Amino acid sequence: MSADQPARFVVRIGVRSYEMDVNGHVNHAVYHQYAEHARMEHFRASGLSEHALAGHGLTVVLLSTTVHFRAELRAGETLEVDSEITFTRRKPFTMSHRIRRIADAAGNPVDDLAAEAQCTMGVLDLGTRRLVADPYTRLRAAATDGALLGPAPG
Repeated sequence: MSADQPARFVVRIGVRSYEMDVNGHVNHAVYHQYAEHARMEHFRASGLSEHALAGHGLTVVLLSTTVHFRAELRAGETLEVDSEITFTRRKPFTMSHRIRRIADAAGNPVDDLAAEAQCTMGVLDLGTRRLVADPYTRLRAAATDGALLGPAPG
């Protein structure tokens, strides 16, 4: 990762049978859950668990989310969900996710983009219940591995 690129983080997830809809593929709402899981693991790896953030009087909130579906997912498949954080000088920041199928249900390797999620996030001050003006600086100060947050806004 160069100094001007967003931080990238990856988690693996197995598609579970109870995530299927009546058409036999993953329900649309589950893609949002996959992205949420990647986001929370990205923050945890940075040292910013929910508990750690609360200790600094902060929490991270989702302001909006959009998913673009590219391919069906089915039970038993293995996914990689990445997470990239991009900060600007504004209060909201962006977390982007790519959901890729890396193995089919038989365990055969594949490389298939299943969905892309774009999330607008904010850092909420728990005392004032308002978004903080400089989320990057506040998160970086609380993180144990600030490099996973990527570069400061330009």
